[in-house]
Amino acid sequence: MVKWQEVERIRAVYRRREVMKLTTYNPLDIGAFYLLTSRDRYMIRILRTFLTPTRTLQEIRILDVGCGDGSVLRRLVLLGARPENLCGIDLLEEHIQHAQQVSPNIRFIVGSAEILPFEDESWDLVLMFMIMSSILDSEMQHRVAAEVMRVLKPDGAILWYDFWTNPINPDTIGMTRARIRALFPGHPCKLRRITLAPPIARRLARISWPLCWVLEAIPFLCTHYMGLIYKQ
Repeated sequence: MVKWQEVERIRAVYRRREVMKLTTYNPLDIGAFYLLTSRDRYMIRILRTFLTPTRTLQEIRILDVGCGDGSVLRRLVLLGARPENLCGIDLLEEHIQHAQQVSPNIRFIVGSAEILPFEDESWDLVLMFMIMSSILDSEMQHRVAAEVMRVLKPDGAILWYDFWTNPINPDTIGMTRARIRALFPGHPCKLRRITLAPPIARRLARISWPLCWVLEAIPFLCTHYMGLIYKQ
């Protein structure tokens, strides 16, 4: 059963974040750009561990849950994914409208991750970027996790990227290893800490990217986990 109160709270949070895009999340800001390229660098490394000669980026079907404006899917197209094999779903209609306008060759759907409109075992890879930390209701988190596992193929995986800590944002909850394992019990996961703490990176990147790389190698300064959660 969908908890509409939590759904509406999430919608309101993300609409407030839209106002911050010209500042904190502006990709033209050198600090925000550093964080984006750092994330993508690790994403490519992890994708290489999932792909095989018989499971190529060109052939696999990829679903982005909480896709926002579709930017991660567009990045995958640049890396070689076929647009017809991609789909994004998001709660906010305005996000989907923008995504469709920018990427008309990719399928985008307005909907809730609690009720994914797809058949069982229909996707090779599901992206979960910054979605679970935005859901404060534990029951809803478990329903989303179960839905994602339902639509994954038996040899599929979740490509995960999310906060493990974000103490300055009351609209999020830290997704620790223990919490992730509780959401996906019995499913092997390989996660590593990445992403230099954004308040540090946004300031330091304007001075020295090499210094950001050095600090990013120190795990306790990194605020996110990225990795794969396997269905089997």
